[in-house]
Amino acid sequence: MSLLLETIKIEDGHIENLFYHQIRFDKSRRELFNITDKTDLSSLIEAPKKGLYRCRIIYDKEIHTVEYIPYIPKEIKTLKIITSNIDYNYKYADREELNSLLEKAYEYDEIIIEKDGYLTDTTISNIAFYNEDKWFTPAQTILDGTMRAKLLDEKFLHPKDIKKEDLKNYSQIALMNSMIGFKILNDFTIKI
Repeated sequence: MSLLLETIKIEDGHIENLFYHQIRFDKSRRELFNITDKTDLSSLIEAPKKGLYRCRIIYDKEIHTVEYIPYIPKEIKTLKIITSNIDYNYKYADREELNSLLEKAYEYDEIIIEKDGYLTDTTISNIAFYNEDKWFTPAQTILDGTMRAKLLDEKFLHPKDIKKEDLKNYSQIALMNSMIGFKILNDFTIKI
């Protein structure tokens, strides 16, 4: 069984979105390892007081490592839609399959994964599309991210099946994950 990963944003000592990371952590351990006892993630984290960090917790039945990596966001302006039957229901530390998909579109900054005819995610984030007055996120994802879960609970995002043919109906795209939050791309190109 592969190791799992939680990536948590820490900014100037503040741990972001911990409630949703805890939910995913507990769910993964319960479903994959039948572990029902709770490990409080906050008890594992010693948040650096200054700066922006990516806290990486590697685990399976046990916690293996907790590390803090200074975070520099990836600039994304070009995306290409790539079809795949990837299975990534849990946030695995091994990203080899995701990385190999990204390599298929090496001249682009990022890809949008199309699975079973529907748009899902990029290799690093969930996505959302703006239409008229609402943000829609693909109902079918490769991985249900913590920021996406939070924004769905807040009714900011609305789940919807989205095909590449539907892109003409949307005026904006946003990427979301624990580190970048909800980031609207102002200057982007999507290659279908």
